[in-house]
Amino acid sequence: MTSDATPQAPAGDAAIESVSVLGEDSRRQMFAFIRRQRRPVTRDEAAASVGISRKLAAFHLDKLVDAGLLRARYGSPGGIRKVGRQPKVYEPTDSHIHVSIPDRRHELLADLLMEAVLTEDDGESATHAALRTAGRRGRELGESERKETRPGRLGAERGLSVCERMLDQHGFEPVRETPTQLRLHNCPFHPLAAKAPDLVCGMNHAFITGYLEGLEVSSVEATLAPRPGECCVQLGPAKG
Repeated sequence: MTSDATPQAPAGDAAIESVSVLGEDSRRQMFAFIRRQRRPVTRDEAAASVGISRKLAAFHLDKLVDAGLLRARYGSPGGIRKVGRQPKVYEPTDSHIHVSIPDRRHELLADLLMEAVLTEDDGESATHAALRTAGRRGRELGESERKETRPGRLGAERGLSVCERMLDQHGFEPVRETPTQLRLHNCPFHPLAAKAPDLVCGMNHAFITGYLEGLEVSSVEATLAPRPGECCVQLGPAKG
């Protein structure tokens, strides 16, 4: 696929930026118009849809491209080839915008539960399958991080720093209470966790424990320490 930009699915700050870009009325109307067309749209068509000049439309369209909401390329609208330079056309990307404060990751929980159902062994309980799946996913993430960064031997403080980045990216809002103690102030699976706390807290614990194993941080362990309004897991020095 050729385009002026290779968009990534908006997440975190990028999602907020995408929403702010759509705050301008003409820009939002053009974006809605292009999405409805189900085909590449020219600058002239986009401008006409909201009654502004082609130059001003180009400015707004470029903002939408920069935000990852549209992709741009040179092509023939409607598949009709004409002599001369092809016009610039715009079409929606596959990005989905979701902004939640605090962060919620229900799609990750749904993905883990679906995988657990599809891989459940004979005689294995649904809960065990969910914990196994969460642990394996965390372990794969830790192994990938270690392979990519090659951090060497990780003590408790450095290990927690690496974990802190991952947990922040996944919406857990990690807070360093001491140099070797990490508390998670947000459960990205809330309010679903309130409906099945044993299952969701167990999956959180399995996921983070698996990550530590994959990252090979034996000096840090994840423990269950529920507090109201926070994630049930905390990280600290391994005992024994």
